[in-house]
Amino acid sequence: MIENEVVLGDALTCLKQMDEDIADLIYLDPPFFTQEKQSMVSEQKKTEYSFDDTWISMEEYLDYMEGRLSECKRVLKNTGSIFVHCDRNASHYLKVLMDHIFGMSNFQSEIIWAYKRWSNSRKGLLNNHQVILFYSKTSDFKFNRIYTDYSETTNIDQILQERVRDQRGKSVYKYTENGEAVLGQSKKGVPLSDVWEIPYLNPKAKERVGYPTQKPLILLEQIIKLVTNEGDLVIDPFVGSGTTVVAAKMLNRRYIGIDISPEAVSLANDRLNSMIKTESLLLKKGKKAYKNLTDYQINILKCFNAVPVRRNSGIDGFLNEYIDARPVSIKIQKEDETLEEAICKLEKASKIKFCSYMILVRTHLDLQNVIEFDSIPNNMYIIDSYEVQYQNLLTELKKRSLLNV
Repeated sequence: MIENEVVLGDALTCLKQMDEDIADLIYLDPPFFTQEKQSMVSEQKKTEYSFDDTWISMEEYLDYMEGRLSECKRVLKNTGSIFVHCDRNASHYLKVLMDHIFGMSNFQSEIIWAYKRWSNSRKGLLNNHQVILFYSKTSDFKFNRIYTDYSETTNIDQILQERVRDQRGKSVYKYTENGEAVLGQSKKGVPLSDVWEIPYLNPKAKERVGYPTQKPLILLEQIIKLVTNEGDLVIDPFVGSGTTVVAAKMLNRRYIGIDISPEAVSLANDRLNSMIKTESLLLKKGKKAYKNLTDYQINILKCFNAVPVRRNSGIDGFLNEYIDARPVSIKIQKEDETLEEAICKLEKASKIKFCSYMILVRTHLDLQNVIEFDSIPNNMYIIDSYEVQYQNLLTELKKRSLLNV
């Protein structure tokens, strides 16, 4: 089998043609037992990419997977690892199968890939994660520790001070006989956990190519970095859109991709030539960068039982129920906005979202900028915040006091 190529063929046949003990990493994103035909049309080339994920029974599916996973074990080096991507449909069955093939002692982690996707298509909890089963071939597997940032709740003592076990076995901070804190060794951060919050590819991502089960490059990059070094060999027997081989090439690893679909092989080769990667602003900036609403604004929205909206200068939230079969928008006047500016922003944003009504919460009085109420849209309602109500009340009481003098 030629390295740094994507070849056309069935995974089982191609794996059998490979020598033993050659792969440092094997990643599989096989059929998930969805019992559906997976298909999507590429916007760029208007090409339909599809594969059949329907099976007579779970036994047929597991028999199919067992043959290919057994060959993966043969091809894998003793220092190598295998990652099997799956979801709730068959992850528990595949876990038992992997225990049988690779041994329970070589199970390393059940990685939860968590992401945000919105859907009202089915009854029950929203499915926002997939599973990646991480096994090694032996206990002598290659592993590169990856560190992540400390959480917001971590205090400085937890980072700097050394810990010991007390008489009850409880972890406590270590002090000298003089009561001075004992510093621990320098720390690089928190070791990567088995829950990975990596965004799903959004529909407008430059990286997206129209393949129905395409995974983000940053997900595969993390897997590759975790268990391989530069020059190591990465194999993907179900290469699909080619994400694994593209990530491997970007990270200076050798690779072999296999797929039974000519369209998938052609797509993967096209991606290897163009090497387009979408940068995740969420991972780069962090969740806090998208929290443009203050606690004050959030508390006001809670009074309306409203759904907060991020990243919109004209609308801060929506009522959780439609009126006249359309949404009702809410905006909270900002400190640097006049009432007229707030009205214009809310009206403009609400027209785009086809809102039936608009609610504007006035947070301060514009003493030098009085707006004519004839210019307020008929379907907009202005409600004064408690602060504005207090200012109006105070002004009224002072007027009454002067009249009584």
